[in-house]
Amino acid sequence: MRLSHLLTPPSNTGSNRDCDIAWQCLNDWLDELAWQNYAKHTIKTYQLAVSQFLTFVEQDSQIATAFACTRQDLLRFFGTRLEESNIQPVSAKLALSAIKSFYQFAINQGITATDPTVGYRLKPATKKLPSIADVDLINQLLDQPMPDDAAKARLWVRDKAMFELMYSSGLRVSELASLDIGDIDLAAGLVRVLGKGNKTRQVPVGRKAVIAITNYLPHRDLWQEQDSAALFISERHGTRLSTRAIQLRLKLAATAAGIDLNLYPHLLRHCFASHLLSASGDLRAVQELLGHSNISTTQIYTHVDFAALTRIYDHAHPRAQLYKKSHNA
Repeated sequence: MRLSHLLTPPSNTGSNRDCDIAWQCLNDWLDELAWQNYAKHTIKTYQLAVSQFLTFVEQDSQIATAFACTRQDLLRFFGTRLEESNIQPVSAKLALSAIKSFYQFAINQGITATDPTVGYRLKPATKKLPSIADVDLINQLLDQPMPDDAAKARLWVRDKAMFELMYSSGLRVSELASLDIGDIDLAAGLVRVLGKGNKTRQVPVGRKAVIAITNYLPHRDLWQEQDSAALFISERHGTRLSTRAIQLRLKLAATAAGIDLNLYPHLLRHCFASHLLSASGDLRAVQELLGHSNISTTQIYTHVDFAALTRIYDHAHPRAQLYKKSHNA
């Protein structure tokens, strides 16, 4: 599939030989991508990204040609795109990938010997803070009345045990679903969790979660079939509950409790981390409990409730205490 006829230099840029070479190189590169069976959508996306870049180059008086472009020129191009054109960081990253590939093709064709994208990095996108529900809302979910209907009541006994454990111990939904009966030690108040990277950690289980699981276990023993080792069992099938089933049960529980919020299992993990960190200020402990290999992953929770951390600082830091004493004197 030939694409060369699709692209010509913009008429208002004053076409010259260097301009023609750059656009012809783009056409040849797109033909090469088509020959390599790249998806049409991908080729179109790459075409748009590099076309916009070449147009920018030709309209920028500081740049002689596309093949004389420097890293500083790239910085101006992406600065303009991100600030004035207001494109998303993910789109800028895709454009950079396309431009990088274009220059590699030009080098392979002997058109240029330099690639301005070498060593150039876009700033990473700002991490989105996790949604957090306050303690009162969590209590509204977990302390809701037992349903009057006997069948629904049995399921709530199980569901309450699941959600109490998730919030009590900060479990991922996949970790909860994979728990076996032997992983929970109610007497010691501990649960053994197999996390990401097949790493095992032990996490404390709170008093209310222990009570909820204790109430659920007789139902589990009646429901389980084929000597299933799973901790949380489907009443209908007698087998391990899937992560999807747990997600649906949480949404039903939220509706039953009159909660007008999109509750999902990972939100309980976020709440566990945020509420514990706000009360303790111990980032390292929260990191261990969550099973994060890198503390930078845990640090996102320090932005969720900064006011609480400030109170901890004021209470604990010796110089802050000294200031408060002298100020109150």
